[in-house]
Amino acid sequence: MDTDVLIVGAGPTGLMLANELRVAGVPAVLVDKLAQRSTLSKAGGVQSRTQEALDQRGLLEPLLATGEYPAGTAHFAGITLPLTRGRHRHPWRSVPQVVIEGFLEQHLAAQGISVRRNHELTGLAQDEDGVTVTFASGEVIRCRYLVAADGGRSTVRSLLGAAFPGRPGTTTTVAADVRLSGDTPAMTHARSEDGHWVSVFPLGTDPQGRPLRRLALGGPGRSLPREVPVTEDEIRDGLRAVFGDRVQLLELCYARRITNAARQAERYRHGRVFLAGDAAHVHLPIGAQGMNTGLQDALNLGWKLAAAVRGWAPEHLLDTYHAERHPVAAAVLRNVQAQSLLMDQQGTCDPDLVAVKDLFAALAHLRDVQYHLDDMLSGMGIRYPMPGAGDQPLVGLPAPDVDLGPVRSHELLRPGRGVLLDPLDRFAKVAALWPDRVDRAGQDSGAEPMLVRPDGYVCWAGDPDDLEPALTHWFGEPASASGGDGITSRTPR
Repeated sequence: MDTDVLIVGAGPTGLMLANELRVAGVPAVLVDKLAQRSTLSKAGGVQSRTQEALDQRGLLEPLLATGEYPAGTAHFAGITLPLTRGRHRHPWRSVPQVVIEGFLEQHLAAQGISVRRNHELTGLAQDEDGVTVTFASGEVIRCRYLVAADGGRSTVRSLLGAAFPGRPGTTTTVAADVRLSGDTPAMTHARSEDGHWVSVFPLGTDPQGRPLRRLALGGPGRSLPREVPVTEDEIRDGLRAVFGDRVQLLELCYARRITNAARQAERYRHGRVFLAGDAAHVHLPIGAQGMNTGLQDALNLGWKLAAAVRGWAPEHLLDTYHAERHPVAAAVLRNVQAQSLLMDQQGTCDPDLVAVKDLFAALAHLRDVQYHLDDMLSGMGIRYPMPGAGDQPLVGLPAPDVDLGPVRSHELLRPGRGVLLDPLDRFAKVAALWPDRVDRAGQDSGAEPMLVRPDGYVCWAGDPDDLEPALTHWFGEPASASGGDGITSRTPR
């Protein structure tokens, strides 16, 4: 084998997966067909759950230190959800995809991992032991596992012949990074009576410190073929249709047409090949859910691949990647399609649709509705199916952040291992059977005992009799029977 894991595609998903494997000490090679990293912003926001995951690896604080990335308020189909402000430890933030890619690539480079560019994949074959990949240059790489993170037009997916059912794009809207003048709010969703609409939210600042905005616009007659270039006059006309002369375009930095295509791979695992990010699911970019879903694909898959490479993964573990992540992306596609319909992006002003949106907007004033939508959009409501969960409210959800005195519990996840919170110091003996995979925190925090997977999800809480089965299910057969002193109780500094 040339490497244990080959990652094809150095976008956010591939870069995050490479870091997850690095944390676990598993060799990986990251390739991309582009000669240099894209400078296009593409997605523009980081949801609460993704920020938690970055924080668990010690990456969030240095990422946010690279610039000014304002927090925003959640919205659904342009309907703001103000009651959700402050619900989660990390609010939605406007961090452009290009910033995240640059940050992760530099972070990996500092650890000795560089993206191998100009690597266009042309052939793929797998057998019982591994995968053989051929590139346009003639280079051949042999790996144990391959992960396709090469985007919506994935070459790997095509070579696999993997089914990618769904709906092709039927309409387009404009997305652009701009500088604006005038009195438009930093974040707004505005519509004219005749159906033209504009959405604006902050993107931080450009290299000169000037505020940038992500702008999307549409309406009657504005769905043009994807290949037609977006012009400054087109954007000025769209702004004028909604704001009149109150808002002016100062600079157009980047623009493209996006479609409402919605597709999802039938299977995320094909033997030793896995699909992740846009290679597994594509949809209209609303709320940066595509990028966030891809990043969380990487977080879910990374520790499982590492376990397989290291030889302790239970037989079923790699299959849980599809079982857990496929329903999440399917739900994202559904909520994006619902938002697209409610936003009436083509500006039909259909009275039936207007009536539905008015009713929905009224319902969205209710606190429980806002909370439900916020949990769905932020990723905080994701609940993975866990064996033996029963009626335990925490199991399957992201782990709460517990104050352990000198540290908080999310910091214990930085080595990429499982964590057993044991506030009453009852489970040292059983935890010691997995000394190479699980760390135990025995501080009396007042929290209930829980077992947290490396990706930050609770996989056991409650009944002590269920702890050992949960450890075996997620962390394999015990590596040690040495008793109560075989595990290190960790307190990161």
